[in-house]
Amino acid sequence: MLLHNIALHDFGAYRGKQSLDLSVKPGRPIILIGGLNGCGKTTLLDAIQLVLYGRRARCINRPYESYLRESINRKANSAEGAEIALEFSVVVDDQERHYRVTRSWHTSGKQLKEFLNVIVDGQFDRILSDGWADHVEDILPLDVASLFFFDGEKIESLADPERAANVIESAVHSLLGVSTVEQLRTDLVALVRRQRLSNEDQAVLDQIRAQEAEHESARQEIADRTQTLSGVRSRCDRLQVKLHKVEKEFERAGGRLFERQKELESNHKAIGELLATQRASLRSLAAGPLPLLMLPQQLARLREQAGREKDADDATRVVGVLENRDAWLLDQLSASVPAAARTALKKKLAADRERRESAAELKQSLDLPLDALEQLSALDEALSRDASRARELLKESAETSDRLDDADRLLAGVPDKKLIKDLIEKRNEAIDTLAVANDELKRGEQQLEEVKSRRARIGADLERAQQKRVKTLIEIEELERVVTFAGKARDTLEKFGEALLRRHISRLEVAVLQSFKALMRKSGLIHDLRIDTVKSNLILADSEGEPIDPGRLSAGERQLLAISLLWGLAKVAGNRLPSVIDTPLGRLDSRHRQHLVDRYFPNAGRQVLLLSTDEEIDENLLSRLKPSLAHTYTLVHDDTSFTTTVETGYWWTAGAPHVA
Repeated sequence: MLLHNIALHDFGAYRGKQSLDLSVKPGRPIILIGGLNGCGKTTLLDAIQLVLYGRRARCINRPYESYLRESINRKANSAEGAEIALEFSVVVDDQERHYRVTRSWHTSGKQLKEFLNVIVDGQFDRILSDGWADHVEDILPLDVASLFFFDGEKIESLADPERAANVIESAVHSLLGVSTVEQLRTDLVALVRRQRLSNEDQAVLDQIRAQEAEHESARQEIADRTQTLSGVRSRCDRLQVKLHKVEKEFERAGGRLFERQKELESNHKAIGELLATQRASLRSLAAGPLPLLMLPQQLARLREQAGREKDADDATRVVGVLENRDAWLLDQLSASVPAAARTALKKKLAADRERRESAAELKQSLDLPLDALEQLSALDEALSRDASRARELLKESAETSDRLDDADRLLAGVPDKKLIKDLIEKRNEAIDTLAVANDELKRGEQQLEEVKSRRARIGADLERAQQKRVKTLIEIEELERVVTFAGKARDTLEKFGEALLRRHISRLEVAVLQSFKALMRKSGLIHDLRIDTVKSNLILADSEGEPIDPGRLSAGERQLLAISLLWGLAKVAGNRLPSVIDTPLGRLDSRHRQHLVDRYFPNAGRQVLLLSTDEEIDENLLSRLKPSLAHTYTLVHDDTSFTTTVETGYWWTAGAPHVA
């Protein structure tokens, strides 16, 4: 398929009739279209999809009629409406056929009327015009078109494993012919059903046809709801990103602390009260005997004096008694005891009395009570207990004081309500808006599931109705033969489809890896790439065979991986479709941009439309692209009338308007 020309008449920002020649030559496959942000590059991409697919176009994220009304240029007469005409050629059975598809619409009162005309090889074709939605699927299936008409800023999402798996599965089935095998198997099932139903009575046939119509209606409703839900989901994603930014701004301004202000104040008060209680307990201990711990030497001397005074008191009490006792003891000694022994004993007893008399003569300097030692022992126990308790309280109060300092710092960080009021309102508004969108998304998903369940029930009822009637018709030999051989053919097609899938997956692995290595400046980042034939997952590995999470790649590297996936698919498919790329270089550094310009764009296909800003394809990159350029255009936007016109040439080329 090759695009030849596109003409826009009062579509979006394009005022009047604006036409672009899209024809290319061998070796010059690139049409470069420049425009600043808001000039209509994405609108041009949307126009190609809209003219081909109408209400099924992926660019439509709101009700179709509203989209068409809003797409009429604001300066134009809505009664005259807008028009898009696309000319392209397709090779069918080795013969080139030229198409001109024109989609126009205008308002008539409160109604909106839409028209589609298809001209093939210069002749108007009413049948094709009426059945264009089915015919375009044979030329360029909608699922495949999304792989060749894409926004460079959004393509990074294809590096996500789940998204990549969906793309690979869709591409392999639609673009590489696996779906044809599936369709053949489905056609065989339909053949069997038609054979089985050939002799049924008309009433049953009418019932089955009604069920088939209801089943198709449910399928169409699922498609419509899926498309609407996609728009709602995109809006939720944008609102989520907006809320995340507001939350970050709110957090940086101290919003989290502001929300916890009462909690922080209550916590500060509780900590302060606990510290006061601990300090009161310390003061209570200090009011007791605890300060005596500062007089250890004095207490020791007091304890010694108390011991001496107790000994003196004891000596005073017994000294007179001992003299009588000693005399009695000497009298009790037998006369047989030698005199020397008696004399020695008498001297010892006298010396003991003299020692005790000397102790009894101690001066009572402190006038201590007789139980002073017992009191001092009790004091030691009390001091030990109070000292232990004091240490615990000191440690606890120090920790509590630190906690109080932390609480003070947190309270000091709480912003004033006047300063954060606007952020609170902005955050609440973002939360409420997202909640409404999420509710809408949830309702949409529930409704979609209900429709899917209804379609499944209808399908099951239809299958049972067909099977029930078929059982009575299997007696016919011809029907049995058809059923038997159709089953064998289906088994063969299943095996062939599996083999074809494995072959395409293998070729795709090589093509994607080669493409990625050609675009990357870090040549050793990814050493191997595999695709799971069951789940279609993209599996990356380093030089040591360890898996690499795509999330570890930078935004630019993920974009290159996604581009490599699409490039690999295009290579395996034979580069037979045009590529339209909007904002292709937005997230890439200069080295990666040069790789895309030098290696990808000139080889992406027979025809490549680049929709770029002056910062993406600058003067340097333009010179590198020049050998591959077929046409260059600049979208010039008038900020006073809010309209866009198409001028020949690109920035920095002769004759091009300088609008940078």
